[in-house]
Amino acid sequence: MEYIVSARKYRPMSFDTVVGQKALTTTLKNTVKSGKLAHAYLFCGPRGVGKTTCARIFAKAINCTNPTEDGEACNECESCKAFNEQRSYNIFELDAASNNGVDQIKALMEQTRIPPQVGRYKVFIIDEVHMLSTQAFNAFLKTLEEPPAHVVFILATTEKHKILPTIISRCQIYDFERMTTANIVNHLKMVAEKEGITYEEEALNVIAEKADGGMRDALSVFDQTASFCQGNITYQKVIEDLNVLDSENYFNIIDCALENKVSDIMVLLNTVINKGFDGGHLVNGLAAHVRNLMMAKDEQTLSLIDCSNKMRERYKEQAAKCKPQFLYSALRIMNDCDINYRQSSNKRLLVELTLIEVAQLTQEETPGVGHRPKRLKTLFKKLIANKRSEAALQVAATVVSKQPKQTAANRQTIDVAAPTADQSGQPAEKQKQAGGRILKMDGIFNNFHSLSEAEKPHYQIQPKIENKDENKEFTQEQLEFEWMAMCNRMPQDMYGMASRMKNIIPKIATLPNIELEVSNQTLLKQIEEIKGRIKATMAKQLHNGNIELILKLANNESSIKILSKRDLFEQMMSKNKAISKMHKLLEFELS
Repeated sequence: MEYIVSARKYRPMSFDTVVGQKALTTTLKNTVKSGKLAHAYLFCGPRGVGKTTCARIFAKAINCTNPTEDGEACNECESCKAFNEQRSYNIFELDAASNNGVDQIKALMEQTRIPPQVGRYKVFIIDEVHMLSTQAFNAFLKTLEEPPAHVVFILATTEKHKILPTIISRCQIYDFERMTTANIVNHLKMVAEKEGITYEEEALNVIAEKADGGMRDALSVFDQTASFCQGNITYQKVIEDLNVLDSENYFNIIDCALENKVSDIMVLLNTVINKGFDGGHLVNGLAAHVRNLMMAKDEQTLSLIDCSNKMRERYKEQAAKCKPQFLYSALRIMNDCDINYRQSSNKRLLVELTLIEVAQLTQEETPGVGHRPKRLKTLFKKLIANKRSEAALQVAATVVSKQPKQTAANRQTIDVAAPTADQSGQPAEKQKQAGGRILKMDGIFNNFHSLSEAEKPHYQIQPKIENKDENKEFTQEQLEFEWMAMCNRMPQDMYGMASRMKNIIPKIATLPNIELEVSNQTLLKQIEEIKGRIKATMAKQLHNGNIELILKLANNESSIKILSKRDLFEQMMSKNKAISKMHKLLEFELS
């Protein structure tokens, strides 16, 4: 007896047996019942979801001389029997992948002139229609727009975007959906029962996930695993045959990450790689697992996990242990790994570092070997501590009660609530009458000038220089490099101040003294507040504990205008006539 693969043996023969396309099959059945047929249909969607199958069923139904009440073919008339026995002369199938030239389309158009001998319509099914050449499409246009009354075209494609808009506008379009895992599993159960094959539901879920929404792929994989398992499809045999990474690995990695067990994760990673799996595949699978955990955090999104009910409960159980911030951060880290994976020269090390970072997301930020801090621990770290001391909170409350509320984040201006004197001694009311507004200085230090050293919060206490014994000489180039590096390491909350400090060029007055020329009084005061920390940082980086900072306010004469790229280009043209001449000849513009 000839063996027939399941994808052909269990191919649907009626609309009711089509899996996962309920809306489309209902529409087609209603079309058959009403007899209101379009002259051209376009079936589009992913591979293996039933496009060609539905086209054949539809062609058979519209030629049936005695259709049923719900729009199905009767399978008893001569037209239906001829179709079932593959001898119908009214239904033509053309593979556009191998017949994509103008000559083949012209030959097809000649056949449309001959009316059907049995039945009412001649149906032309053109599969993979997007493979037709542009010339073939153009030769097809006129006939497609005004075909004979007895002709119906059914076009099928997996890539609708490659079809000419003039073709699409002449067709009724039916978009086929990708199969869900549940639909595929139910169909595989039916096939297994008819074939007398025993199975585990989790094994069928793995097959359905491997098929990626295509029923034909699922049936092909089912035949493969059934042959390997010899009639008893189990979960372990399926993942062994398909070389699929067991989802249990992902659950174990997350459990270890929640307990900061980095060593266990490294051992697990080594085991996975030794089995022949790629590290990038593990990271992508873990990212999908974490995404499912995020969906399982809420009952409303739990249904978005495309898996079995048993697996969905496992996701829900593990999601209860995970904090949302942990899941968000883990996804971000793994996404960065995925972006950098192809370019990495040491892929395994990249995967290991990624898993270490994920494993330490739940670890408290304490000094220790192997711990990845959330941000670089420079001397500026203490300036933006999340928890202020009680003294700072009391002073801040007093200041807020005396002046309008404003945050450093929005930098908005505020009107003066009551007449107060500015630093020049003039009442602020006069400033308001002149249309002026008072700008609040960046930073959080200006309200604490009057505090003694003991009363100041910890982020204002000046650090001690620990390398007093070092007295290494440094160059101007080294000084500028370390100054820029310090500005780049400053925390995000001080981004505005760091940007302004980058415009300052530190100069060596007399070793080891450093001179800073500041452009305005406001920035001078801000730098004065953190002068001790700047000094300690530069002393450490330049290996000289005797550094002194000299701050001075720049006068108008010493102020240097910062030129834009266009200003610099115009300055070059004014100094060099050759550049100016080249600019006129080539007529180029500065981007």
